[in-house]
Amino acid sequence: MNERLLDLLRHGEVQGGARFRGDQDDPLSERGWEQMRLATESACDWTEIISSPSCRCADFARDLAQRLGVPFGLEPAITERRFGDWEGLAAYEIPTDELSRFWDDPVGYTPPGGEPFADFRDRVRQARHDILKGCGQHPLLVTHGGVIRMLVAETLRMPDDAILLVEAPYACRTRLRIPEPPGRPSLVFHRAPE
Repeated sequence: MNERLLDLLRHGEVQGGARFRGDQDDPLSERGWEQMRLATESACDWTEIISSPSCRCADFARDLAQRLGVPFGLEPAITERRFGDWEGLAAYEIPTDELSRFWDDPVGYTPPGGEPFADFRDRVRQARHDILKGCGQHPLLVTHGGVIRMLVAETLRMPDDAILLVEAPYACRTRLRIPEPPGRPSLVFHRAPE
Protein backbone atom coordinates (compact mmCIF):
# COMPACT_ATOMS: atom_id res chain seq x y z
CA MET A 1 0.00 0.00 0.00
CA ASN A 2 1.38 3.40 -0.97
CA GLU A 3 1.65 5.88 1.87
CA ARG A 4 2.83 9.39 2.52
CA LEU A 5 4.32 11.12 5.52
CA LEU A 6 3.22 14.52 6.77
CA ASP A 7 5.58 16.23 9.21
CA LEU A 8 4.50 19.12 11.42
CA LEU A 9 6.78 21.59 13.17
CA ARG A 10 5.58 24.18 15.65
CA HIS A 11 7.35 27.53 15.64
CA GLY A 12 9.86 28.28 18.40
CA GLU A 13 9.69 30.76 21.25
CA VAL A 14 8.34 34.16 20.20
CA GLN A 15 9.46 37.64 21.19
CA GLY A 16 7.25 38.94 23.99
CA GLY A 17 6.79 35.61 25.75
CA ALA A 18 3.73 33.38 26.06
CA ARG A 19 0.61 35.16 24.85
CA PHE A 20 -2.55 34.42 22.91
CA ARG A 21 -1.44 34.94 19.31
CA GLY A 22 -3.58 34.12 16.34
CA ASP A 23 -3.40 37.12 14.03
CA GLN A 24 -0.76 38.89 16.09
CA ASP A 25 2.42 38.47 14.08
CA ASP A 26 5.38 38.59 16.45
CA PRO A 27 8.76 37.23 15.28
CA LEU A 28 10.78 34.43 16.81
CA SER A 29 13.17 35.29 19.63
CA GLU A 30 16.84 34.34 19.31
CA ARG A 31 16.07 31.30 21.45
CA GLY A 32 13.16 30.48 19.12
CA TRP A 33 15.50 30.45 16.12
CA GLU A 34 17.87 28.15 18.00
CA GLN A 35 15.01 25.82 18.97
CA MET A 36 13.97 25.56 15.32
CA ARG A 37 17.52 24.90 14.14
CA LEU A 38 17.92 22.13 16.72
CA ALA A 39 14.55 20.61 15.80
CA THR A 40 15.57 20.37 12.12
CA GLU A 41 19.23 19.41 12.56
CA SER A 42 18.55 15.91 11.37
CA ALA A 43 16.68 17.08 8.30
CA CYS A 44 14.44 14.49 6.73
CA ASP A 45 13.76 13.82 3.09
CA TRP A 46 11.14 16.55 2.96
CA THR A 47 9.84 17.08 -0.54
CA GLU A 48 8.73 20.63 0.23
CA ILE A 49 8.14 23.03 3.08
CA ILE A 50 4.76 24.68 3.53
CA SER A 51 4.35 27.38 6.16
CA SER A 52 1.82 29.52 7.88
CA PRO A 53 2.37 33.09 6.65
CA SER A 54 2.93 34.29 10.24
CA CYS A 55 6.53 35.49 10.50
CA ARG A 56 7.15 33.26 13.55
CA CYS A 57 6.74 30.33 11.14
CA ALA A 58 7.52 31.66 7.67
CA ASP A 59 10.86 33.34 8.36
CA PHE A 60 12.45 30.12 9.56
CA ALA A 61 10.61 27.91 7.05
CA ARG A 62 11.79 30.02 4.12
CA ASP A 63 15.37 29.88 5.40
CA LEU A 64 15.19 26.10 5.91
CA ALA A 65 13.75 25.48 2.43
CA GLN A 66 16.54 27.54 0.90
CA ARG A 67 19.22 25.65 2.86
CA LEU A 68 17.73 22.27 1.88
CA GLY A 69 17.01 23.26 -1.72
CA VAL A 70 13.34 22.25 -1.60
CA PRO A 71 10.24 24.15 -2.74
CA PHE A 72 8.66 26.58 -0.28
CA GLY A 73 5.09 27.83 -0.09
CA LEU A 74 2.78 29.75 2.23
CA GLU A 75 -0.63 28.41 3.26
CA PRO A 76 -2.92 30.90 5.05
CA ALA A 77 -5.29 28.12 6.15
CA ILE A 78 -2.71 26.75 8.62
CA THR A 79 -2.53 29.93 10.70
CA GLU A 80 -3.38 29.77 14.39
CA ARG A 81 -6.93 30.09 15.70
CA ARG A 82 -7.81 33.78 15.97
CA PHE A 83 -8.36 34.94 19.54
CA GLY A 84 -10.17 38.24 18.93
CA ASP A 85 -10.04 40.55 21.94
CA TRP A 86 -7.46 38.28 23.59
CA GLU A 87 -4.87 38.80 20.85
CA GLY A 88 -1.51 39.67 22.39
CA LEU A 89 -2.64 39.12 25.97
CA ALA A 90 -0.93 36.87 28.49
CA ALA A 91 -3.21 34.48 30.37
CA TYR A 92 -3.01 36.57 33.56
CA GLU A 93 -4.36 39.61 31.64
CA ILE A 94 -7.62 37.86 30.75
CA PRO A 95 -10.50 37.89 33.27
CA THR A 96 -10.28 34.63 35.23
CA ASP A 97 -13.90 33.64 34.61
CA GLU A 98 -13.52 34.03 30.82
CA LEU A 99 -10.23 32.14 30.72
CA SER A 100 -11.70 29.35 32.86
CA ARG A 101 -14.65 29.03 30.50
CA PHE A 102 -12.24 28.69 27.57
CA TRP A 103 -10.05 26.04 29.26
CA ASP A 104 -13.14 24.13 30.41
CA ASP A 105 -14.92 24.30 27.06
CA PRO A 106 -12.60 25.24 24.16
CA VAL A 107 -15.19 23.96 21.70
CA GLY A 108 -18.23 25.80 23.02
CA TYR A 109 -16.63 29.00 24.33
CA THR A 110 -15.21 31.47 21.82
CA PRO A 111 -13.06 34.35 23.09
CA PRO A 112 -14.83 37.66 22.42
CA GLY A 113 -14.39 38.51 18.74
CA GLY A 114 -12.44 35.27 18.17
CA GLU A 115 -12.74 32.45 15.69
CA PRO A 116 -15.30 29.80 16.67
CA PHE A 117 -13.83 26.36 17.22
CA ALA A 118 -15.94 24.76 14.47
CA ASP A 119 -14.67 27.30 11.92
CA PHE A 120 -11.07 26.69 12.99
CA ARG A 121 -11.52 22.90 12.86
CA ASP A 122 -13.11 23.03 9.40
CA ARG A 123 -10.38 25.37 8.09
CA VAL A 124 -7.58 23.06 9.31
CA ARG A 125 -9.31 19.92 7.97
CA GLN A 126 -9.76 21.52 4.56
CA ALA A 127 -6.14 22.72 4.55
CA ARG A 128 -4.90 19.20 5.31
CA HIS A 129 -6.99 17.81 2.48
CA ASP A 130 -5.81 20.48 0.01
CA ILE A 131 -2.15 20.16 1.00
CA LEU A 132 -2.14 16.38 0.67
CA LYS A 133 -3.90 16.63 -2.68
CA GLY A 134 -1.28 18.94 -4.14
CA CYS A 135 2.04 18.10 -2.49
CA GLY A 136 4.78 15.51 -2.74
CA GLN A 137 5.36 12.37 -0.69
CA HIS A 138 6.77 14.00 2.46
CA PRO A 139 5.97 17.67 3.10
CA LEU A 140 6.88 19.59 6.24
CA LEU A 141 4.28 22.03 7.59
CA VAL A 142 5.68 24.80 9.79
CA THR A 143 2.71 25.93 11.81
CA HIS A 144 1.17 26.61 15.22
CA GLY A 145 0.26 24.71 18.37
CA GLY A 146 -3.49 24.84 17.73
CA VAL A 147 -3.13 23.49 14.19
CA ILE A 148 -0.89 20.65 15.37
CA ARG A 149 -3.27 19.79 18.21
CA MET A 150 -6.15 19.71 15.74
CA LEU A 151 -4.35 17.43 13.26
CA VAL A 152 -3.14 15.03 15.98
CA ALA A 153 -6.58 14.90 17.61
CA GLU A 154 -8.23 14.23 14.26
CA THR A 155 -5.72 11.49 13.39
CA LEU A 156 -6.33 9.80 16.75
CA ARG A 157 -10.10 10.33 16.44
CA MET A 158 -10.21 12.19 19.72
CA PRO A 159 -13.36 14.12 20.62
CA ASP A 160 -13.17 17.84 19.92
CA ASP A 161 -13.26 18.76 23.59
CA ALA A 162 -10.03 16.79 24.19
CA ILE A 163 -7.90 18.97 21.89
CA LEU A 164 -6.24 20.84 24.77
CA LEU A 165 -5.03 17.50 26.16
CA VAL A 166 -2.49 17.38 23.31
CA GLU A 167 0.57 19.39 24.25
CA ALA A 168 2.53 21.04 21.46
CA PRO A 169 5.55 22.84 22.95
CA TYR A 170 7.76 25.21 21.00
CA ALA A 171 9.66 23.51 18.14
CA CYS A 172 7.72 20.27 18.65
CA ARG A 173 7.96 17.81 15.74
CA THR A 174 5.14 15.51 14.76
CA ARG A 175 4.86 12.90 12.03
CA LEU A 176 1.65 11.51 10.59
CA ARG A 177 1.50 8.52 8.26
CA ILE A 178 -1.12 8.98 5.55
CA PRO A 179 -1.88 5.74 3.66
CA GLU A 180 -4.04 5.56 0.59
CA PRO A 181 -7.67 4.61 1.28
CA PRO A 182 -8.93 2.43 2.78
CA GLY A 183 -5.96 2.80 5.16
CA ARG A 184 -6.32 5.09 8.15
CA PRO A 185 -3.86 7.84 9.11
CA SER A 186 -1.72 7.19 12.17
CA LEU A 187 0.55 9.10 14.52
CA VAL A 188 4.18 8.04 14.08
CA PHE A 189 5.65 10.41 16.69
CA HIS A 190 4.93 13.63 18.55
CA ARG A 191 7.81 14.98 20.56
CA ALA A 192 9.34 18.07 22.02
CA PRO A 193 12.89 19.04 21.15
CA GLU A 194 15.58 17.58 23.37
